[in-house]
Amino acid sequence: MKRIRGLAGTSLLLLALACCIFGAEKKSKGDSIVGTWDCVAHLNGEDDIPFSMKLEQSGETVTGSITTHDGELEISSGSFKNDSLELHIETSEAKYLVTGKLEGGQFKGHWSKEPDGMQGDWEGKKSAQAQPPGQ
Repeated sequence: MKRIRGLAGTSLLLLALACCIFGAEKKSKGDSIVGTWDCVAHLNGEDDIPFSMKLEQSGETVTGSITTHDGELEISSGSFKNDSLELHIETSEAKYLVTGKLEGGQFKGHWSKEPDGMQGDWEGKKSAQAQPPGQ
């Protein structure tokens, strides 16, 4: 009887360790995009335009806003899956598309503005001020 209890206890311990290990791997696999991001948009390789993104996430759905020196724009629709971000911002004057890939805690991607055809690359990293403790 003692041997069976010992085996059961050992089995439970191994199961608990496996859950901790696999749970930690799953959690650390993807970086969280929630928070404030300090970014720079490059316009035709000539001008750099600083902006910030405040992102919230529920499943694959992304909401929030983008702030430039001209003001704040609400994200009309957005998604984040497989480390790829896609944001749509629509105003009465323009439609913006912002796409990017998250690698090593930093975004790099492309943006475009219609109807004038402006476009360029962008990059961003999480704001040091806005990161919760432990990240």
